[in-house]
This record gives sequence, C-alpha cells and structure tokens, in this order.
Amino acid sequence: MRADAQRNRARILDAAEEVFAAQGAAASTEEVARRAGVAIGTVFRHFPAKEDLVKAIMKRLLGSLVEQAGELSGPAGLFTFFLNVVASAGRQRSVITLAGVDIGAAMGALDDAVGELLRQAQAAGAVRADVRPAEVMALLTSLCQGALHSGWDPALRERTLAIVFRGLAT
Repeated sequence: MRADAQRNRARILDAAEEVFAAQGAAASTEEVARRAGVAIGTVFRHFPAKEDLVKAIMKRLLGSLVEQAGELSGPAGLFTFFLNVVASAGRQRSVITLAGVDIGAAMGALDDAVGELLRQAQAAGAVRADVRPAEVMALLTSLCQGALHSGWDPALRERTLAIVFRGLAT
C-alpha cells in the first residue's frame, strides 16, 4: 500500500474510533470521512462497507489491548490491566457496542494475553488458583459494560474494581 494510502487509512481509523466512541454504532461514515479530512469515496475505497470499518476498528482496539497486556507482568499485571481497560471502556464505547462483529482471531490473542497475566498473578500468589481465564474475561466484559452507564463515575469504578479484586485475590 502506498504511503499516502496508509496515512489515509490510519486517519480514517482514528476518526472512526472517535466518532463511534462518541455516537455509538449508529454513527455515519460521512461523519468519519469529515473528521478524517477525506472524501467519503476514500473511506469506501478502504472499507467497502460500514461493517468492514467496524471490523478494522475492533481488530485495532483488540490489538492495542493485547499490546497493553503484553507490556504488563508480575502479580499486579492483571489488576493493572483491569484498571486500564475499565477506565477506558466508557470512552471507547465502540468496543462494547460494536462487539457483534466477528473478530475471532484478535479476540483469541486477547484471551491468550489475559490468560498469561492471570497465570503470572496466580504463580505469584496474588490471585486465587481456582480462577480461570474465561471467568476473568467475563468479569472484564461485565465491568466494561458497566462503564457505559452514564452514572459510571471514577469513584464507582474504583469501588467496583476493589470488590472484584478482593474476590480474585488469595
């Protein structure tokens, strides 16, 4: 792909993340094009259908989460990951509202990364041995869904995470 095409694609994805985070799944591709500073035809050249754009956003966001998880380690890594993901979930509404898109491979990588954080935390004795990766992902998904509620303020988030962390801890 040419350098200018790569830049346009990145600008479109950046704009789409902003637009979908602010307006949800109903946001228009015209608004994405306007914010990216490109013509609507450029958006459709890169992403022939809105679903293609949504898939690319989801894969990019999940890739970012995998990268974040990979940068963490040790007994506190899992808890830090929870804090970071849940804190950004309210802003990154598209992660939750557009989750119906098939993102299997990217989600598998996230499952693996979170599983590794869990393994490290359990090996260090920071998390109960009976906790499984699927349970951690269910908790994380639920907490991110909670972050979408309009009343989800930082104090509520901190109290909720404290309860979850006490439940996970040894």
